[in-house]
Amino acid sequence: MLSTIKRSLPLQLLTAAILAWFFASIMPTVANITEQTWYQLILLGKTTYIGLLKMVIGLVVMLSLMQGITNIGSTLKLKTLGVSTLIFYSLTSIIAISLGLGAALLMPEWQPLVEPVTVADHIKLIDQDTVTGSSIAAKLLAMALVNPFAALVNGNLLAIVLFSLLFSVSLLRSLPQQHVVFDVIAGLNKGLNKLVQGIIRLAPVAVFAIVFEFTVTGNSSLFGQLALFALLVFLLTLIHGVIVLPTLAKIFTGIKFRTLFKAISAPLAMAFATSSSTATLPLSMQAAEKELGISQSTSSFVLPLGAVMNMDGTALFEGVAAIFLAQLFGIDLSTTGIVMIFIMAMVSSVGAPGMPSGSMSGMQLVMLAAGIPLEGIAILLIIERPLDTFRTAVNVEGDLIAALVVDKWQQNKNIT
Repeated sequence: MLSTIKRSLPLQLLTAAILAWFFASIMPTVANITEQTWYQLILLGKTTYIGLLKMVIGLVVMLSLMQGITNIGSTLKLKTLGVSTLIFYSLTSIIAISLGLGAALLMPEWQPLVEPVTVADHIKLIDQDTVTGSSIAAKLLAMALVNPFAALVNGNLLAIVLFSLLFSVSLLRSLPQQHVVFDVIAGLNKGLNKLVQGIIRLAPVAVFAIVFEFTVTGNSSLFGQLALFALLVFLLTLIHGVIVLPTLAKIFTGIKFRTLFKAISAPLAMAFATSSSTATLPLSMQAAEKELGISQSTSSFVLPLGAVMNMDGTALFEGVAAIFLAQLFGIDLSTTGIVMIFIMAMVSSVGAPGMPSGSMSGMQLVMLAAGIPLEGIAILLIIERPLDTFRTAVNVEGDLIAALVVDKWQQNKNIT
């Protein structure tokens, strides 16, 4: 049994989570537990792991994308791969949002709030300007058009992805396919991947610390409507992750459900534990190539791109949450309002930070588009953190299935 756990990362993650929950549950109540020295020592596992990943994640995204694009060998093939990826990402996002909005609108309406909701001081709200297409485009451009060095420092993945795409295409168009620059990129990426593999070995320690912290400090006193809302989001996310995405994979590639989930179990477990799609990216790339047999050129292009712009779980959550909050505040949504929620949920999920609770920044745009008071953010934060674990796992699953489908499409095109 011990040898099996030692060889299996998913079992290590599961074991760490169970042990953390057990020890946290049997502990006697301690006053000011978060200030205890032993508690801070336990959290060092999480701090160290997440810190190491933050240290390398920007470079992982940049070098992986650059190697993936330059390995393609021609701008014509790049165009084909990029278009295929965007088509599949758009398809899954549309399905996710439609599922969320459809279910939320079919549910009995939530009871409006009796007392006004105040916003916590630590919540940062964006300016309440009129949300228009031009203002949205301006915000996205402001996020993307940033100095690449500043983007690396600040973890601005949208800017990193855009720079990597543009610079790699420029390299392809200006240099021969066998140029030494491409060898340097490949060498740097190989060394960085070796570093990441060493960091991943610390994952069970991080999971133990994360689960222990959540069990000790978690708040279980939820309001009835919030509990029902959380259950609805959970069930819809489960449907999308267990039925919709695997069915698409089956249709487009023929892979069996059991084979698929066995291959991606480690990344899903890591995503669930960390609530971070970017922190899971190195493990996702490893599973894609070793377990699913996806080509390195496809995985290194599709997965980093997906970590930034393909977030089905986030889009689904934002759609359901907008309907929920609108009804809590007594807002009668017109057809236009619902359409705006649909569009903004899709737009705001692109470039949402792939870190815990990263969707809250995009949620603000969705709320403003529907005329929902931003005070509603305070309500969502009560139950947002546990829901974030499930939707992050679905986000990562969507990225892996997209890589599998796109790789299959590329193989078929090469055959024909």
